[in-house]
Amino acid sequence: MSILTSAITWVTQLIINSSYVGIFIGMTIESSSIPLPSEIIMGISGYLVYQGKMNLILVALVGALGNLAGSTIMYLIGLKGGRPVINKYGKYFHISEEKFNKVEGWFRKWGDKLTFFAQLIPVVRTFVSLPLGILKISYAKFAFFTFTGAFVWCIILAYIASLLGSEWGKISEYIHQFEGALIILLIALVIVYVGWRIYKKSLNKRSS
Repeated sequence: MSILTSAITWVTQLIINSSYVGIFIGMTIESSSIPLPSEIIMGISGYLVYQGKMNLILVALVGALGNLAGSTIMYLIGLKGGRPVINKYGKYFHISEEKFNKVEGWFRKWGDKLTFFAQLIPVVRTFVSLPLGILKISYAKFAFFTFTGAFVWCIILAYIASLLGSEWGKISEYIHQFEGALIILLIALVIVYVGWRIYKKSLNKRSS
């Protein structure tokens, strides 16, 4: 609890003193697999939006850019180090071989577009970039989907915090509700995607 309190205090001072640069630094740290919850960074930023001291769109944009910067660092470590990175250093980034195998399975099956959705899932979003580098996902696609997914995540967090105002600390409760809705949405999208693939295959068979 003291660690969390210290993190909140540090992030608060960072953003108050450095404004948007503080948001960028905080989100870069968070997406580099260093435990600094984005809920805190965007929560404080959303509170400043509520006070009229920051702009919601700029908060989300800078947060997404910081997220992309930190994610790129992890991506490059994975790209250059390959699978041995997981075996040797995975524990420092909270990535076990089991987690890596799960991510590999997801992306082998559903493709790099899942990078977008990975940015909307707490915990997963903080470690997914390293395995994607190891899997050699195209950086252009990685950057596009990471940025867009992070932008959606940041604007949701900051907007909720701006609505909560001085009660922004309750943001985690709302995010848990959002997680449930997101899981339902992901399942629905997977079903639609599978149905579309089956339909496309049937059309190809008929035409041939």
